[in-house]
This record gives sequence, structure tokens and C-alpha cells, in this order.
Amino acid sequence: MGAVVADDGPSGVKAPDGGWGWAVLFGCFIITGFSYAFPKAVSVFFKELIREFGVGYSDTAWISSILLAMLYGTGPLCSVCVNRFGCRPVMLVGGLFASMGMVIASFCTSIVQIYLTAGVITGLGLALNFQPSLIMLNRYFDKRRPLANGLSAAGSPVFLCALSPLGQILQHEYGWRGGFLILGGMLLNCCVCGALMRPLEPPKKSEATKEPDEKKVKKKLLDFSVFKDGGFVIYTLAASIMVLGLFVPPVFVVSYAKDLGYQDTKAAFLLTILGFIDIFARPICGMVAGLKWVRPRCVYLFSFAMIFNGFTDLMGSMSVDYGGLVVFCIFFGISYGMVGALQFEVLMAIVGTQKFSSAIGLVLLAEAMAVLIGPPSAGKLLDATGRYMFVFIIAGIEVTTSALVLALGNFFCIKKKSEEPHTKEEAAEREELNKSEDKTPEDAKVDSIEVEQFLKDEPEKNGEVVTNPETCV
Repeated sequence: MGAVVADDGPSGVKAPDGGWGWAVLFGCFIITGFSYAFPKAVSVFFKELIREFGVGYSDTAWISSILLAMLYGTGPLCSVCVNRFGCRPVMLVGGLFASMGMVIASFCTSIVQIYLTAGVITGLGLALNFQPSLIMLNRYFDKRRPLANGLSAAGSPVFLCALSPLGQILQHEYGWRGGFLILGGMLLNCCVCGALMRPLEPPKKSEATKEPDEKKVKKKLLDFSVFKDGGFVIYTLAASIMVLGLFVPPVFVVSYAKDLGYQDTKAAFLLTILGFIDIFARPICGMVAGLKWVRPRCVYLFSFAMIFNGFTDLMGSMSVDYGGLVVFCIFFGISYGMVGALQFEVLMAIVGTQKFSSAIGLVLLAEAMAVLIGPPSAGKLLDATGRYMFVFIIAGIEVTTSALVLALGNFFCIKKKSEEPHTKEEAAEREELNKSEDKTPEDAKVDSIEVEQFLKDEPEKNGEVVTNPETCV
């Protein structure tokens, strides 16, 4: 398909940083909201499912776990599909899968059938939408990409605040079967978002010259060469450690408040506070990350966000009353929003446009293993000790450790790495860009000299967040 070439980021195409990109951003906002909020929103139906099928709460909790596992664990599969068929077709199919899973689940007669439908099928559909939407956002934005990432990431807390009360209303009015059916219909909006992902087309005059390259791209369905990039390896290691503890506090903070003797509604309000702060933290952090002085050092801002998050967990472990938990949720919402806004922006900047589709799939696969280990292990620790303090302390240590791995690894390992292996590649891409813009031979020669001089002047940029299109693409 023609979208294959476009999705692989042809050298002659510059990110428009606006125009149709705002429609792509809107679609990414909705997809991110569904992907992250939906596994949590379906939990409002658990009590009815327990009553219907005579199972325990742990049995119904597997629905959310399977949804998250599919979202993260199918990363490489999504990368292969995107590199083979393009973002738009994959998202359209994913939207149908997400909707179909919930619709079929509304007719299920056992909890195992719901695992397969609402868990596996819907989870796969959301995964086939989430990853391609981020890839298209990377294609359409360059200078404004940090802001675009922050705005799209805000979809998660916005949809969580909307879908949870909506689920309660649907459950009260139509029961869990009617609620699943209506939510399945809502997920068809993923297909609309997929239709918005119009591929960027390379200049017509350069199509003939790029034909051999296109064939090579089609064969390379999953690019494992990203593991040769030290920056990517360090990022993947840090991200895997981070997610071990990142999702633990939101899972346990409500139970923490209940154990302190507060009412259910008052305890649940803590998540509302956290989500409300998160809504504003993500776009604001995206704006800060896009500043001229901050963006080249965005990896260190990301490290600071993780340290901030880990320190908040450590302080939250000492909360002894409701006021302390409110303060914890405020600061956790800020740090959690910063992490959410920066995590994919930093990855985009490290690996560049062409390898991002493969890189994000491999990162999500690594994170999937940690996501499955994190909350259950925290639950076992809670069962063994009976104290939430230790759960929050372990989570804080894990997130803080990931920040140190990323910052120190980038500073000591990546900065010293020679740029010679990348110089020829970058210079070749720059020359292709010159040809695609129909420049004269003299202009191309001048640009080639300028690129060589630029690479001489700044030879040690690998692993850092480089915003210049010539070096990050």
C-alpha cells in the first residue's frame, strides 16, 4: 500500500507542524483516552459481573489486567502491521476489533468468555489504535511535538474522569450487558480517528528515485537495529523499571484511605483530585518541554519528573490522615502528568522518525512484563505486611531508580559515544532531502558542506534529545 512508504517517513517530507496535524492530534487525544482509561473504566461493572457469574473480585480484575497486557504486550505485532500496511488501515481494523469485543461480551454467559472478548479482542483493538496514532503524531509534528505529545497524553485523565461516571450511569440504567453494548458502539469512534490519519506523501518528482528504498522498507517489518543505539537501550531499561512502581499508588490510594477509616465516596474522591491535576499537568509540561533551552535537555526533564514522582511516593507513605493523602494526590498528579507527557516525546527524539514505529513496539513489550509484575507484587507485599507504607516506599524506590538509570546512563555512557557511524547516514538523508526539494547542484553542494561542518562542530549528540530535523530523523 502507498501508506507504507508514507508511514516510514520518506526523506523528502517535512513535518507540517500544523494544518491537518491538528486533526491527527485530535484523533490521537481520543485514542489515548480510550486506551488508558478504558481498562480502569470497566471496573465499575465488576460488582454486577460478580453477582451474575458467582465469581470473586480477583477473577473480574483479570479483565483489566488482560486489557493492559494486550495494550503493552502486542507492541511488536502492531509495529509489524504498521510497517506492512500503514497506520490508517491498521487503526480502522483495530477500531472494529475494539468495538466487536465489547459488543460480543454483552452476550457472554461465563467470565472466561468475557476474558476472551472484552479482554483479548478489545485489548488488541485498542493496541492497534494506540501505537499507530503516536507514530502519525510523530510524522506530523516536529518543532511543536512536545506540546502535541502533552495535549494527546491529556486524553487519558480526561477520558478517565468521563468514562467512570458514564459507566456507573449505564450500569444503573441498562445493566452490565447494555452498558457493554453501548461502550462497544462508542469504541467505533476509533475508526473515525483512524480515518483522520492521512499519510504524508513524498514529492511526486522523487517517487522514481525512491522505488528501490521502498522495497527494502517493506521487507523490514520490525527493525531490531534500534538495540544498537545506546540511548534506546538505556531508555528501555529505565522505562521497564519505572512501570514496576508507577501504576501502584493510584491502584492502592483509595484502599489506603478506606483503611484509615474514611467513607467510600470520600476515598474515591482522591482519584478525582489526582485526575483533575493530571489533566492540566500534561499539556503544561508539553509546553515547557518545547521551550528552546529545555527541549535539547528533555531527557533530563523526564528524569526529573520520575524522581519527583518517586519522591512523592516516599512522602505519601508517611500520610496518616485524609489531608495528607490529598496533598499526596496533588503532587502525584503533577509528577504523573509530567511522566505521561514526556515518555514518548523522549523516545521519539532518541530513535528518530524512521525507527520509531519499531522502537515503540519493542519498548511496550518490555513494559508489558513489568506492568504485569508491578501491582500484583505490591498486593502480595501488602498481604504479607498489612501496611500500605511499605507498598508506597517500594514504588518510590523503583521509580527513583529508573530516573537515575536514565539520567546517569545518558550522561556517562551516551555522551561519550562517537558519532562517526551516524555521520554518513545523516549526511545521506540530508542529500536526499535536497534532491526532493529540487535544489540546484550548487545548493546541494553548499548544504552538504554545511551538514559536514555541523556534524564536526557538534559530534556528540547521540542519546540526547536533539531537536534539529537533520539529526533526529
